[in-house]
Amino acid sequence: MSTSPVLLDVQGLQTAFHTEAGAWLAVDGVDLTVKRGEILGLVGESGSGKSVTGFSLLGLIDPPGEVVSGSVRFNGKELRGLREEQMRALRGDRIAMIFQDPLMTLNPVLKVGEQMAEAIYTHYPRVSRDEIRARCTEALGQVGIPSPASRLDNYPHEFSGGMRQRVAIAIAMLNKPELIIADEPTTALDVTIQAQILFEMQKLCREQNTAMIWITHDLGVVAELADQVAVMYAGRIVEYGSVEHVLANPVHPYTKGLMESMPGAAAPGARLAQIEGMAPTLTSRETGCPFRPRCPRRGDLCAQQAPEVTARGERRYRCHYPLEVQA
Repeated sequence: MSTSPVLLDVQGLQTAFHTEAGAWLAVDGVDLTVKRGEILGLVGESGSGKSVTGFSLLGLIDPPGEVVSGSVRFNGKELRGLREEQMRALRGDRIAMIFQDPLMTLNPVLKVGEQMAEAIYTHYPRVSRDEIRARCTEALGQVGIPSPASRLDNYPHEFSGGMRQRVAIAIAMLNKPELIIADEPTTALDVTIQAQILFEMQKLCREQNTAMIWITHDLGVVAELADQVAVMYAGRIVEYGSVEHVLANPVHPYTKGLMESMPGAAAPGARLAQIEGMAPTLTSRETGCPFRPRCPRRGDLCAQQAPEVTARGERRYRCHYPLEVQA
């Protein structure tokens, strides 16, 4: 097993969806590095490619989608090109994913306890029934399910939507994976339960040295939870760096726009700022910088060519006319 602090190294990831009109890149040259025990927040508006990136890392893109190029190295091993049975051995054990919609995760005709037990038994068939039940009960308790032992015998329809989401989170945490990819897992939860989930996730990462990619549109959650942040727009990472530096001093105009449009960013009684226009669809992206039609700093160069990656220390961004980088 690799002893490198880097657990996940993604370089040049491209995912395309094939149509009669051609192939359209939903993920276009994404580079990510996640260290052991580190939490990376992947943020951006709906349609920016965040969820497709998460699915691509696990090899869960179905036709007409396809990962067309790039490298995904997990613990020093290249995942692209692995057979499906090899990927299944990783999913749910060393790498877990929490889906945004719990209805995609839970089988309506099986009790919750049976589905949780299967997640353990599939990878550890010699574990005793008593130990499996104890681990399942503990996991439900960690995510705030009351009377967790008795709730194992309930069916998904006997849980509210928010509680089903908590069950999905518990299943992902069962085998204490090395990496968790969480696709907006707290969207359906109230703020009290969300705070509890964030605490348990941080605790897991700290105690088990688990790494996590937290996919969200909520910069407030990222500020509280993550160590690093990657801001995504139109399939590309447009700004990348530590949460402390990016949120305190955004370089890309899109990052600044997201922060200014957060509730609480405006003065009391003032109108909430917004980013003009709409994010481009797969088929409407133009030549040049995809953010150009919405950018207050756009210039002639933005229409001519897409910006390449600029690196300043650990900060990376794609912008021809960036905001000032503070020391």
